[in-house]
Amino acid sequence: MGEYKKLWWTLIGVLVVAFGILGWMGKEVYNQAPPIPAQVVTTDGKVLMTEAQILDGQSAWQSAGGMTVGSIWGHGAYQAPDWTADWLHRELSAWLDLAAEQQYGMKFSQLDGDAQAVLQRRLKEEYRKNTYDAATGAVTVSDRRAQAIAETAAYYDKLFGDDASLHESRKHFAMKEATLPSPEARARLANFFFWTAWAASTDRPGSVASYTNNWPHEPLIDNVPTAENIIWSVMSVIILIAGVGLLVWGWAFTHKEHDDAGPVPARDPVLQIPLTASQRALGKYLFLVVALFVSQIFIGGFTAHYTVEGQTFYGINVSQWLPYSLVRTWHIQAALFWIATGFLAIGLFVAPILNGGKDPKHQKLGVDVLFWALVLVVVGSFTGNFAAIAHLLPAEWNFWLGHQGYEYVELGRLWQIGKFLGIVFWLFLMLRGIVPAFRQKGDKNLLALFSASVVCIGLFYGAGLAYGEKTHLSVMEYWRWWVVHLWVEGFFEVFATAALAFIFSTMGLVSKRGATIASLSSAVLFMLGGTPGTLHHLYFSGTTTPIMAIAASFSALEVVPLVVLGYEAWENWRLKDRAPWMENLRWPLKFFVAVAFWNMLGAGVFGFMVNPPIALYYIQGLNTTAVHAHAALFGVYGFLALGFTLFVLRYLRPNMQFNESLMKTAFWCMNIGLVMMISLSLLPIGLMQFHASYSVGTWWARGEVFMQQEILQTLRWTRTFGDVVFIVGGLGVMWQVVTALLDGKAAPAPATDAGLAAQRT
Repeated sequence: MGEYKKLWWTLIGVLVVAFGILGWMGKEVYNQAPPIPAQVVTTDGKVLMTEAQILDGQSAWQSAGGMTVGSIWGHGAYQAPDWTADWLHRELSAWLDLAAEQQYGMKFSQLDGDAQAVLQRRLKEEYRKNTYDAATGAVTVSDRRAQAIAETAAYYDKLFGDDASLHESRKHFAMKEATLPSPEARARLANFFFWTAWAASTDRPGSVASYTNNWPHEPLIDNVPTAENIIWSVMSVIILIAGVGLLVWGWAFTHKEHDDAGPVPARDPVLQIPLTASQRALGKYLFLVVALFVSQIFIGGFTAHYTVEGQTFYGINVSQWLPYSLVRTWHIQAALFWIATGFLAIGLFVAPILNGGKDPKHQKLGVDVLFWALVLVVVGSFTGNFAAIAHLLPAEWNFWLGHQGYEYVELGRLWQIGKFLGIVFWLFLMLRGIVPAFRQKGDKNLLALFSASVVCIGLFYGAGLAYGEKTHLSVMEYWRWWVVHLWVEGFFEVFATAALAFIFSTMGLVSKRGATIASLSSAVLFMLGGTPGTLHHLYFSGTTTPIMAIAASFSALEVVPLVVLGYEAWENWRLKDRAPWMENLRWPLKFFVAVAFWNMLGAGVFGFMVNPPIALYYIQGLNTTAVHAHAALFGVYGFLALGFTLFVLRYLRPNMQFNESLMKTAFWCMNIGLVMMISLSLLPIGLMQFHASYSVGTWWARGEVFMQQEILQTLRWTRTFGDVVFIVGGLGVMWQVVTALLDGKAAPAPATDAGLAAQRT
């Protein structure tokens, strides 16, 4: 460890403590998850549903697209309602009408204020009271509530079927006709929706809050933020301010310039290393990146259009075969595939450089096999998604071959296993280049950090295999966010930092010492907040107050390192002036600068916007979440993957020069288009929903009447302008990459590198 000993021990200590907290809280999730009753019975013993039927309903929900059709506990798509909030409000309203009819002979809305207040007090008493019997596993409900449940279930039977009376609602929710063709499946679906609403309205034993910490906001039964919610929201802001202050002080007193790299080489050192066979084979990876990228952005425009027309695309009814749930699935999965492919490509490009400029035996074969395995998983998972949502698969095959129903891991379990095995194989290929590098002389600290991030990327995706088709929803969410947050926002961040540091130090642009110190320091900051911060996605997913406290505190620290990314962007950008040959890498550098900007805005500002418990209580599942998702996923990881793609392209085609006008158009159109999507549509809609959620309730902010207002329809149409600008930018990047790959003689390299370029070809 040498001079980096303190940093290494700090990182190791942070990882031990952070994963200890995450594991301890995981035990809490398992032990305190809302119970799934063995039976739901009436006071006279009539069985309304069983545990098996509730879990069958969970499977039915998954088969219809799950989180791509509305959301549960706030997680999922935004066009259809949140089914938990919607069911709860419909059941409560039905109970009030039944009580009013029985007691006063009229509808609840026709009663005077005093009579309404009396019934609302009784409603709250009945719904907040926990009737779960741990000894028998039974939940007991009154006959009136049983009738309200039946009326609500009848509505969902019509909605998820093809009843003509709810055709307009299905259009507004972007649901296809007969979303669930089987009446039995629709009945089980209602059982599952009831259970999620029961957990959201029933007080946890020994608490004055429901199993979901009183989410969703529902004034009828005083589902309002808890005291702990307010306290830990305030604490998260205090911790953020303290963290930023300490970072500034630490930076001021300990930061030193590390420009001791010595004279910059007269020629690009990477160009002096002849391309290996495995590196030449990476061209098809770059093609796959841009092919999936362009497909994804066109599908994204298609998906966004469904939010205004529902079942048609400019009047053409395509929803029966390409419904919103399917194209949204493909939109998300395509993004994950092309971004991951970009990361795999940069790793495989670096591996031979680590190995002294030569391939390990049969490395090219491994690169080719991995590529075609990746193509198989992409095609197989997309086909399975289609077959599942079209109900072409037997029900028992859906989870394994079709659609898991969970956002970001929608692909069937078989394809998920295939993806995991592919990533592990990539790890194997990487280690074949890394291990020999440790035998060479010199400082290995940066290599060790890079290697650790490669191992974590290879293995931690496996957390997504820790749950099954009928795993408890709270437990599933715990493991799903290990993949979506920890794997992506944690280890990929460290990998990217270490990879760039290694590349720039190898090129002689920065000192290895400076790159190592910066990378280790960044890793400490990323993992300190990011690891326990994973839990901030679980505030209202059936978890307890300690999880809220831990999550709010640590996730506030996630924002801390993002405040200095402007300096990092400047550091990266000024590298172009260190040597004339760096002009050839100006566009990859610009993409890396964009990553720093969107990390600050998308992950930092918009991330913290949805981070404190009190904020997320009112805006979970609204378009404010989509603001953060788009700005962080594409703004950070998308631009980073494209930057890696352009970087590798530069060396695969050394005689190529980037088309300045094309790249300028592409770069600025993507940035401006993303800003337009957010500022003209997603953010205004989200803020209006925020107001509706706070003033009326979550059900209203996600409800049909509110969402179909003319102003919101106009804002959804307005997004088209941003989409078109962004698509133009995406096509520009694709054209640059494809033409360069097809024509290695596109333009001569600068004279200083001409001889070296010839050596590489």
